Amino acid sequence: MESVFAVVVGILYATGLYLMVRRSIVKTIFGLALLGNGANLLIFTVGRLTAGRPPYVPIGALEPLPPVADPLPQALILTAIVIGFGVQAFALVLIKRVYQTVGSDDVDEMTTTDRIADDGGSR
Repeated sequence: MESVFAVVVGILYATGLYLMVRRSIVKTIFGLALLGNGANLLIFTVGRLTAGRPPYVPIGALEPLPPVADPLPQALILTAIVIGFGVQAFALVLIKRVYQTVGSDDVDEMTTTDRIADDGGSR
């Protein structure tokens, strides 16, 4: 099962990287979302898949009886989902503002806002 997850992680990373190098800023944000999902699935896979064994310590024992599911990857993934959602919400608002200002989502056209007009002004 881990090999299937490894292939899916590879596909998510490859697709995310491909979208991030595109000229459209919207595709870049979709690529960022795919990279985040790939990272979450990678953490989940590295944490080892153990089904049906919660990490509870029985009464009178000092540690849980193996094999148990590791709760740390689950906590990391939950934190990453919340942070990823915040970053994506910020990026969408930023895209809307850039589109209102520039009138396009092309990255090459966004550099025109950095140029100084040739009206004799200086920095």
